[in-house]
Amino acid sequence: MVSKRMFLRRLAAGALAVSALFLAACKGQHGEQQAGGGPAEVTVVTLKPQPVTVTRELPGRTSAFLVAEVRPQVNGIVKQRLFEEGALVKAGQPLYQLDDAMYRAENSNAKATLAKAKASLYSAQLNAKRTSELARIDAVSKQDDEAATAAWRQAEADVAAGQAQVESTGVTLAFARIVSPISGRIGKSAVTPGALVTANQAEPMARVQQLDPIFVDVTQSSGELLALRKQIAAGTLKEADGTPVKILLEDGSTYAHQGKLQFADVSVDPTTGSFALRVIVPNPEHVLLPGMYVRAVLDKGTSPQALLVPQAGISRDPKGGATAMVVDKDGKAALREVQVSRTIGDKWLIESGLAAGDKVIVEGLQMIQPGMPVHASETGAPGAAAAGHAAAAH
Repeated sequence: MVSKRMFLRRLAAGALAVSALFLAACKGQHGEQQAGGGPAEVTVVTLKPQPVTVTRELPGRTSAFLVAEVRPQVNGIVKQRLFEEGALVKAGQPLYQLDDAMYRAENSNAKATLAKAKASLYSAQLNAKRTSELARIDAVSKQDDEAATAAWRQAEADVAAGQAQVESTGVTLAFARIVSPISGRIGKSAVTPGALVTANQAEPMARVQQLDPIFVDVTQSSGELLALRKQIAAGTLKEADGTPVKILLEDGSTYAHQGKLQFADVSVDPTTGSFALRVIVPNPEHVLLPGMYVRAVLDKGTSPQALLVPQAGISRDPKGGATAMVVDKDGKAALREVQVSRTIGDKWLIESGLAAGDKVIVEGLQMIQPGMPVHASETGAPGAAAAGHAAAAH
């Protein structure tokens, strides 16, 4: 019985020894295969400096090019509305007619007074001439001659005053017919026929807005302006001059017409730390209406030696920093910390951390670690696609 147990123990020990030798042989064989596998296949992009237009997308609101609030300049009852709400009106086009019976009467009275003054002037002029002739032969006294001349001058003054009164009442009469001060689209009427309006009232009767062209008012932070000026001063950015501004509508579509930056405000709002920019945009179809939310894409300048890296070549570390894997001079993968500013299309604009000529790995990143030897194929090369597929298969 004892010998049988000993035999089983020895048999088990022998089996364990054989298993250990087999595992060791397999491990050695796998190590030889791994060591003999060669460098990992990756696809790279060689960085080349190129001119890039730097843009900035800013939110904004549209506002009318011209706005005129129509108010009465005289008191009166609205007799008739002479326009269609929402229609286009021309400058000088009649909009409202007030009851002008009283103003016409005043103007007629002023004209009659003027006619009376002109008749008196004619009589005084004849009298002064006759008195002047009699004074030469001493038929009348000098005092009578001077009085006749003074009456003539007084009659002339009365005519001038009468003429001014006619013009004044004529202006008042004309104010009873309210006209559009500008050309544009008129909104709804705030009054109806029969309503009483007063001169220079607070509430406008209607509002006329010129919508072609139209303004887009946007804001930009003062910090961005300072950074932009530093880049221009350093020569890394060339200032844009007269570059069109692209407008994006609220639904994300691009507006058909490009605008132009008209001016930048000279002061910064202390409450927001930003300053205002105004873009003027053609609006012949009246697609843009005052108060609409849009986004303006402004060209800030051109970077003549910009470096662009495909987004696949930039990763983020746990702290949020940007990193890139490059192929160093020894053919090994190396990790670089980089700074990116913005995306341009499907690429990142590099601020620092990479230089022209660097080979940035964009495919095969999941198979490598820093310090590992790699075999790089350029993007677009005949072998690049095959290398990418091979890396994916592994």
